[in-house]
Amino acid sequence: MPGSFASEKESRQEDSSNERTLRHEMWRRFDGDDWDAFDQLPPSVRQRVTMHAYDAWSVNVLILWRHYKGIYGRNTRAERALIRYLDYCERLERQAFASCYTETHGQPLPHDAAQVGVLRE
Repeated sequence: MPGSFASEKESRQEDSSNERTLRHEMWRRFDGDDWDAFDQLPPSVRQRVTMHAYDAWSVNVLILWRHYKGIYGRNTRAERALIRYLDYCERLERQAFASCYTETHGQPLPHDAAQVGVLRE
């Protein structure tokens, strides 16, 4: 797992957001208007983005949507493929966070220890 959690002071200096995960080490966040990007997504993808365990970064999702649309066309197959990819990314993020938490605290993430899934609704 690359790196470790930044101290609270370092996090505040680097970024004024409430982001406290390893996502910045795993992914690149593209600039843009998140609300405008969200509005351009199909309804099924918008619904999945709102249920993502973390902020799904709508600009990134829009870039992915354009890619999947180019491969499959604008149809439900493209939407399902993108949603599956978002599910995969979420699993990777949860695994990375849980691994770092276990390393830092010497015990499993409480959510994992309780063997519960992500609360969606």
